[in-house]
Order: sequence, then C-alpha cells, then structure tokens
Amino acid sequence: MPALPQRPNALQGLLAFPVTPFREDGELDLPRFEEHLADMADAGPSALFVACGTGEFASLTPAEHRELVRVAVSGTGGRVPVYAGIGGGTRLAAEFAVAAEQSGADGALVLPPYLQVGPPAGLVAHYRQIAAATGLPLVPYQRSTAVFTPEAVAELAEIEQVVAFKDGHGDLELLQRVHTATGGALPLLNGMPTAETFARAYAAVGARAYSSATLAFAPRIARAFFDAFERGDDTVQRTLLREFYVPLTQLRLTTDGYAVALVKAGLAVQGRSAGPVRPPLADVTPEHRDRLAGLIERGHAALDAAAHA
Repeated sequence: MPALPQRPNALQGLLAFPVTPFREDGELDLPRFEEHLADMADAGPSALFVACGTGEFASLTPAEHRELVRVAVSGTGGRVPVYAGIGGGTRLAAEFAVAAEQSGADGALVLPPYLQVGPPAGLVAHYRQIAAATGLPLVPYQRSTAVFTPEAVAELAEIEQVVAFKDGHGDLELLQRVHTATGGALPLLNGMPTAETFARAYAAVGARAYSSATLAFAPRIARAFFDAFERGDDTVQRTLLREFYVPLTQLRLTTDGYAVALVKAGLAVQGRSAGPVRPPLADVTPEHRDRLAGLIERGHAALDAAAHA
C-alpha cells in the first residue's frame, strides 16, 4: 500500500452535531441557531458539524444550507472547526461542497448518496469527483446506501483531502478490516446513533472519536461520559449507560426519525426549544417527551450522586 497523506488532528475526541432550529412556521430561526451553536461550543467539542443528519440536511434548500454554514463560521469565530454536511448525487454534493467552502467551512461530512446503491468503484468515483470540485477536507460517512469494501476505503485514503472515515453502519468486523487495509493511517470516527453506547466497542478498532447527539441537548451528561471514557472510568460509564444512554436508545428505537426528533424535544423540555422538525420527520409524542424529560433528570441525578460519592 502506498504511503498515505498526513491528516490534521482536529477530528479527535467529542464531535458536536447541532440541530437546525425552525420557527413554528417552518422557516429557519437563525438567531436561535447562533445561541444553540454558542451553547455547544461552550461544551468544548473538537469540531462542529452543521447541517448534517441531526441538522436535517435532507430537508434544507441550498440557500438555507449556505446560510447555516455562514452563520456557524461567523458565530464560532474560528474557536472550533466547522464541518458542513453535504450530500445527494455526485454533482449536487459537489455544488454543496463548493458553497460550503465559499461560506468559510473548514471541511465537509459527505452523507451517503440518496437511494442509488453503487458498486465500490462507483462510490470511490463519487468521492473523487467531489474532492476534485473543492479544496475542503472531506469525511466519507459509511451507512445506508454507502457501505464500502476495505479496498475501496484504502483507495479513498490515498486522496489527500479525505481526512477521516465516519462509520454509522455498525459492522465492527468490517471496520476492523478497514482499519487493517489502511494501516491505521486514516482516522476512524464512531458515527452510530447514540454513539456512547458503542464507544468502548469502537475504541477496540481504533475509533475513539465519536459524534454525540446528546451534546446538543444534555451537554453536561455528554461531557461527563466522554471524560470518563477518556480516563477509563468504567464506573461512571456504566452508571450513565444504565440510567440514561441505554433507556434513551430504547426510546429512540420506538419511532423512525427519533434520532433527530428526540434531540429537539430534549432542548424543548429544558426551555431551549429549537422548534419543530420538518417533514417527513415528526415531532415527539407527549408521552415520549415526558419519558425523555425523566431520562434527562435521571442522567443529571446520576452525575450529582457520583459527584457526592
């Protein structure tokens, strides 16, 4: 295998995925977005990923996407790298990448192509064409319609702009083969839903950095878990998994789309509403919102008990 290019070290640790706030009429709420970004930046993530899956990329117009990236770059003022979600067919994804670069983004998370499933060679060609259109660092995202062979990832790793590989597919054997095929030179990111429940398993194949949806609505819990994970504190991790993360996963699995809708509901129950989700997603039911509020209370209570133990 040829020597792989050096990668920047920005994509380590805890990765933040803000929501996209909407007003009740469904339009963007940019002032609320600025507040939300400031709250997340205060939690100390290593990078902010805006207008991605949690940010409802698939429901945004190109003009809205450009505005969100512009506001994120301006609002963070260089304190934390801003990666933009891009996706769709190859040419559309390239256009999103160019727009994100013009808006000042530091990189892009390339979401899977919509609907069409191509062979490994087609996926590699997809990313090569995006890379040719922009100078942004790129992070391919493995899930859904974009599942790679280890050999295809090794090809992508030869592209200087490909700076990490995010996995939301959940096949750890495949990820180990990817790690081996790239010689461990391409950083791997844990991008599973409720990634904290997978943190220790993914660390075993070299993916210690992960995307935390919880950081968007319960930053104290998210930060406490990550810090415990980093220092190897199994007691705190087990407690938060039992009291918060595993029940949260069970709630998320009750309804399609809750990976995003629960995040917005979590903000709302704490008085920091980011408005509704856009169709085809649906807002959390009152019953599930109450369950979520109870879980947030349990998570914070567990942290308080641990602090006084």
